[in-house]
Amino acid sequence: MSFTPNDIALLLIVLLIGLVLGLILSGRAKYRRLWRDEQAAHRQTIQEHDRRIAAANERIAELERQSGPIGPGTAAAVAGAAAHGRDDLTRIRGISDQDEIALNEAGYHRYSQIAALNGEQEALLEGRLGRKPGSIQREEWREQARLLDSGKVDEHGRLYERLRADR
Repeated sequence: MSFTPNDIALLLIVLLIGLVLGLILSGRAKYRRLWRDEQAAHRQTIQEHDRRIAAANERIAELERQSGPIGPGTAAAVAGAAAHGRDDLTRIRGISDQDEIALNEAGYHRYSQIAALNGEQEALLEGRLGRKPGSIQREEWREQARLLDSGKVDEHGRLYERLRADR
């Protein structure tokens, strides 16, 4: 039995059509199931993400209620600090210009206010300033504020300026 080129071509075409039909019919449900599983996993991830965002927004609102509203813009907080009876809080080691602005917006303008902080107020300020818990106590803000408030600028400089230069 011999095959002509037309017979061989016809057999190859039939074989290819059978292969394509077999692939189409056999894998259809499998891929549909995988696609549905992927959609369900995606929906679950989005729902979890939305829950985390809602919890974070709730926590932010709670912290804002505890600390009170933020005051006017930073320009108003910084402008004319001496003219409005404000102390230069940046003299306290560990307080940057941005920290002073945030402190002014939170209502802290004088050394005496910093010296009178309690533990709860320190924790709120650390959260507002984005600092690690206990950093205000480690940097001795209250002690520095007491020295500066009592006019012991030289003693403050002797104790804390040396530490600032070492950093």
